Amino acid sequence: MVELSQLEQLLLLAECGTLSRAAEQLHLSQPALSRSMQRLETELQVTLFDRQKNKIALNDNGRMAVEYARRIVGETRDMAARIQAFDRSQRTILVGSCAPAPLWEISQTLSELYPDRTISSEIRENQALLQGLWENLYQLIVLPYALEEPGFTCVQYGEEHLFFSLPPAHPLSDSKTLFMKELNGETMLLRNRLGFWRELAAEKMPDTHFLEQEEVAFNELVKLSALPSFTTDVVLQREGNPPSRVNIPIVDPEANVSYYCLCRTEGKTNLRGFFQRITPV
Repeated sequence: MVELSQLEQLLLLAECGTLSRAAEQLHLSQPALSRSMQRLETELQVTLFDRQKNKIALNDNGRMAVEYARRIVGETRDMAARIQAFDRSQRTILVGSCAPAPLWEISQTLSELYPDRTISSEIRENQALLQGLWENLYQLIVLPYALEEPGFTCVQYGEEHLFFSLPPAHPLSDSKTLFMKELNGETMLLRNRLGFWRELAAEKMPDTHFLEQEEVAFNELVKLSALPSFTTDVVLQREGNPPSRVNIPIVDPEANVSYYCLCRTEGKTNLRGFFQRITPV
């Protein structure tokens, strides 16, 4: 019977082009790799290589075998990844989010509803979240837009609105509202791991010098610094307003978002309690 390891060796041999290079990468001796390929030929009952002194090369049979091996190895690895993801989903709920704020409440809610399961979370870009949900890496994701496509369940979760946090002495601290471009070019403090908010800041304020900080350091610097920073209504509700700071709403449409929780439709049953909790009556 053909073994998966033989197909993997065949693929590496085709990639390396020589027996010696393939054997080196596989940490095998050349004679051991040669014997393995001979056993593969015996199993397939065909010759896969043209052999000369100190040299072997794939023949037409070998090249066809490589194409089949590539598909078989790829499908086997995909099978393993999907089964492992399914196994994790039985014991763990992995939540992927486009921003940190939704995770604060969602993680707590899931822990309360599913005390027998481990709740994990991470922040990723939107496309990676969708791909991960489709591949069952995530059981739940949060996006800053709705997605109405077959195979997905999408429920609005909440909103978040971006503000400039300015010291009172800043020239724009008396403004009622601001556009992001009005502070473009300044130096600003920025909390790290912001998800899509970081991409938005870079896009809207390309000339701004951002001093990115871990959360604890960022909070302390905001209290002491005269530099502008960002905050949101969700952060202010959770952490309160730092002393000596003025919060100015940002009116760019992209700075005011609605969040949506998505899961695979086939997996909604496992999260029924969560979706009942967040769906308005």
